[in-house]
Amino acid sequence: MTGPPPHEDPDRPPFVPPEPDPAGPWDPGADYGRVAPREPRRPDPLAVAVGNASLLGAGYLVLGRRGLFWAAAVVTAALLWLTYATAEAWCELLVVLWWATVVAHGWWLARRHPAAGPRQRQRLLALALTVPVLAAAGWVRFDAHGVEDDVAEARADGDCGAAVAAQEEVAFRHRLVAAPLAARGDAVVGACERLDTAGGYLSGGLTGDLDSLETGFRRLGAVLGESGNERTVRATLDGFLGRLPTDDGCLTVTLADWLREHVPGPGDLTGPASATAARIAPQALLDCAADFMSTEDWPGARERYQRLLDEYPDDVHADAARKGVRKAGLAIELDRITELVATADSMGAGYCGKPARYSQAPAYRKGRVRAVFAGDTEYTDKLPAGWRTDTAHTSLVVCTGEAKAGDAVETCQYRDHNGNIGSVRFNKLAIRVKGYALRTGKLVVDRTVQLGGESCPGILRYFDALPSRMAVTPSAGDVRDAFGPVVGR
Repeated sequence: MTGPPPHEDPDRPPFVPPEPDPAGPWDPGADYGRVAPREPRRPDPLAVAVGNASLLGAGYLVLGRRGLFWAAAVVTAALLWLTYATAEAWCELLVVLWWATVVAHGWWLARRHPAAGPRQRQRLLALALTVPVLAAAGWVRFDAHGVEDDVAEARADGDCGAAVAAQEEVAFRHRLVAAPLAARGDAVVGACERLDTAGGYLSGGLTGDLDSLETGFRRLGAVLGESGNERTVRATLDGFLGRLPTDDGCLTVTLADWLREHVPGPGDLTGPASATAARIAPQALLDCAADFMSTEDWPGARERYQRLLDEYPDDVHADAARKGVRKAGLAIELDRITELVATADSMGAGYCGKPARYSQAPAYRKGRVRAVFAGDTEYTDKLPAGWRTDTAHTSLVVCTGEAKAGDAVETCQYRDHNGNIGSVRFNKLAIRVKGYALRTGKLVVDRTVQLGGESCPGILRYFDALPSRMAVTPSAGDVRDAFGPVVGR
């Protein structure tokens, strides 16, 4: 007998086992709801190499090597910053070696991958990234070369202003991608700045500051010692030399002497300086001498006129210098004569004691002359103004001695203070006179003149005892009568 198992509900449907899951048996311990792992990368070695050629580490991202990507980025950034900071060619070489290294490393890693093979999409993406980067770097370097050429051309022309203006086109991108090129332009600008400073010192020398002038030339020499600065140094030097001569002839003489004798540095500096000194010195000496003449410094003027003749005998200014020497020499003679006459307060002093010649004086001829009177001038001061002149125009210097008793005129009786009667004899005034021809300094007049005058006055003024002898009192006419024959009057 058959029937339902014991304890089974006869009304329940029969148990039907579930159909098997095509995905596999159901596992109550399984972790459902997670993203399935990615399909393993299949790198293209060429794409990886091209991606790394951008120096951005893109090839390592294609390989899925994020660690290498960040490491490569750090090294690239460090090398670029080192190149920017030092601007040395060896830093650029390091960058190139690093570029070749990451390209080769990326290719090698991709080739080792078991799924390596051509991938068109990867290649296009790598090219899309690398080509713009390399093109931009190439364009920046090309532009940097253009700026460098402009700077070099300006320096070759000796134009520091144009060189500085060209270098101002250099931007951060040039210093990052083409640092040595930018640095060469910076060196030119630095040299130009030093030349500008040297030019400032040279300008200070134009005021007569010879220390400043020497500093300027030493700085020029320092810049000239650096290769490639010959034209810019010469331009600075020519700019200074072109400002010579100055408006002050004597200052120009000082500068010309210094340029000829003291310029420091190589022949590239001393040659042009000496040539300029020779060019400006003759006219400067002439102008300086004229300045001394205007201030009546006759020795200083003659010295500079004579220098011009001694150093530049064939110069076009030589004739003017010869005339200047003669004129200054005559002025020196005249000054000496004038001083001697001024100090001749007796027959033995000044000109009267040591006669001298003045070669420009008119020739002495007997007859009416206008003279200079020296010595004891108590009476000659009473002569008419028309009889006298100055040393520049006279032909005769008349020296007069102290008045002494001359011939007796008459004797008169006078009562003294005590009521006693005494005799007083009156004498003419005898004065020794020597005349010298000023042109030759020779004695042409040697005589004693006697001055007459009033005698035996009604009232005789005297001190103490009644004198036994007295001189007449000459009038202006008496003085004229006595000295008239000396000067042809």
